[in-house]
Amino acid sequence: MQKFIIFEAQNTSLMIPIKISSEIQSKLPTLTLGCIEAKVKVAPGSEALNTWIEKQLDQIKVALTPETIRQMHTVKATKDAYRVLGKDPNRYRPAAESLMRRIANGKGLYQISNVVDVLNYISIKTGYSICGYDSSLINGEVVLGIGEEGEPYEGIGRGTVNIELLPVFRDESGAFGTPTSDSVRTMISEKTQNILFIFIGFAGKDELDSVLLETQKLLIEYAGAEEVETYFI
Repeated sequence: MQKFIIFEAQNTSLMIPIKISSEIQSKLPTLTLGCIEAKVKVAPGSEALNTWIEKQLDQIKVALTPETIRQMHTVKATKDAYRVLGKDPNRYRPAAESLMRRIANGKGLYQISNVVDVLNYISIKTGYSICGYDSSLINGEVVLGIGEEGEPYEGIGRGTVNIELLPVFRDESGAFGTPTSDSVRTMISEKTQNILFIFIGFAGKDELDSVLLETQKLLIEYAGAEEVETYFI
């Protein structure tokens, strides 16, 4: 039987070292990171997964309007955090809000792979803008900080993104992730074998425990996830 355990990270050898910079922590004191690391088998979404997600989204989209999306506490917490940092959250929408607006407009969820589809579904259901990476492409320690003027960043499907004043994940090679757009450099592809998902709790841990457990279960069921580590920073 698979065990589902969440613990406070001690940055053991089994995990990627992740830190929150004092710069962003001082501005957003309740900020908490929920993390999932795992070995996975990336593949096109199966008919079973696609059918299941479509069924769930049919139920979710009934309640989605521009106003209900804006007032969803996780979306609101993310947008409020952007404002605190000095970034316009309507111009640089958090990924979860963009996905929910897509569903509300009847456009459906594009299918990418089993791993990314699970990430997008959980993001739509919960309002968390989940940062998903191929962990083998991350170089050294990860630090969450604030984007700088002119800092280079290529977003997936977006080209060059102005990440100044956005919450930004960096490794030794530079910026590679934001809640608005993940980067091409560390994107999950058909070659990916190891993943890192990071959920940013701008209002604290909140219900992150249950969200991480649900994501873990779906990754095990639909992406053959093994050696799963789920923890908080």
